[in-house]
Amino acid sequence: MFQSLSKNLEKAIKSLKGQGRITEINIASTIKEIRRSLVQADVHYKVAKQVTDDIKQKAIGTNVITSVSPGQLFTKLVQDALTDLMGGIHSEVRLTGHPAIILIAGLQGAGKTTLTGKLAHYYKKKNKTPLLVACDVYRPAAVDQLKTLGAGLNISVYTEPEEKNPCTIAQNAIQEAKNKAMDLVIVDTAGRLSIDEGMMQEIRMLKESLNPSETLFVVDAMAGQEAVTTAQAFNEQLNFDGVVLTKLDGDARGGAALSIRSVVHKPIKFISTGEKMQDLDLFHPDRMASRILGMGDVISFVERTEEVYNKEQQRSLQQKIKTNQFNLEDLAKQIQQIKKMGNLQEMVSMLPGLGKIMPDLPLEEDLFKNCEVIIASMTPKERQNPHIIDRSRRERVARGSGKTTQEVNQLLKQFDMIYKIMKKVDKKGFNVLTNLPGLLKKTR
Repeated sequence: MFQSLSKNLEKAIKSLKGQGRITEINIASTIKEIRRSLVQADVHYKVAKQVTDDIKQKAIGTNVITSVSPGQLFTKLVQDALTDLMGGIHSEVRLTGHPAIILIAGLQGAGKTTLTGKLAHYYKKKNKTPLLVACDVYRPAAVDQLKTLGAGLNISVYTEPEEKNPCTIAQNAIQEAKNKAMDLVIVDTAGRLSIDEGMMQEIRMLKESLNPSETLFVVDAMAGQEAVTTAQAFNEQLNFDGVVLTKLDGDARGGAALSIRSVVHKPIKFISTGEKMQDLDLFHPDRMASRILGMGDVISFVERTEEVYNKEQQRSLQQKIKTNQFNLEDLAKQIQQIKKMGNLQEMVSMLPGLGKIMPDLPLEEDLFKNCEVIIASMTPKERQNPHIIDRSRRERVARGSGKTTQEVNQLLKQFDMIYKIMKKVDKKGFNVLTNLPGLLKKTR
């Protein structure tokens, strides 16, 4: 996400390198390029102009410290401007009431039903007991999809196949939640291909009936400026509490994320970056601005690692590395843990400079598939003692995995390289943080 914008902003700011100080003359072309980059990223022209005017005013009035270059200072000013544009600070979701109620609204195809499942998964990890409610009475596939998501997450789904009144279904679901001591109800609603009065009236009635603690508007980030227009229309009718941006893993230019806050004056609360249930993150404007400028988001990355790596696992891995016992079974486990962290392209964007190291690396879902297949074709003894895998064993593993002997040899070389990287793990145990760049770069 934001790849083109990131490259264009970096190119624009780079022109200030070598300058002794910031002046109105030497930043003129930089400001122009930044404005053009924002507009190309689908940020509304008036918003882009306001942002760049603010940057220009602050830049000219700022003294350059001797130890800081004009380029570095200007980067900080751009980062602050993008952060302010996207809301400044993270806005929490309010979960009040017994049960708390989250109402999901948006156009058809924005990803509302999938988001309903992701929110349930997110809050279940935070010790909530969610109930999903299928209030899309027009699209049977939506009910079936919600049932499938609930079954996969082991989360209850409330449906009434014969009832056609969404308000009745929702009220009955809330009573069900109270009866079963569930503390969170997430209501999936019907969408339309376009905004119409019937749809708006129905969602308004639902909100009035439920009085939810939080109403979230779901918008497809790939819709560009249309997303902003839709958000305005919904906000006028619903006065929603926050926005969720979906499909940020696609080819979206990102303009919606950058300008939706300033247009509807409502915070972005979550972003969705993939199809997996764990591909949902709280939205932090400052962290997103940092990622857009290619400076990564190490805080979010560490938070992700801590979700899949507990302290005992970190200690166990460190001990194996220290005692030279790290083997191919451990490598396979590391790969599984990394895959649990979510969208790989997003992970790369969180690490400063990693995108520049691997600009052309295809980060598809089966990036580690070859490694896993080859390791699975080895005997337990071979996985635990890679050094015993001689020529005949390599040929047998290649036949068993459907790979070539050359690919098996490559994996074993990569294991040696990865092991050396793991030996350099920091004292805090953030092994993935050090391991991932080498692992991604060399596994193909």
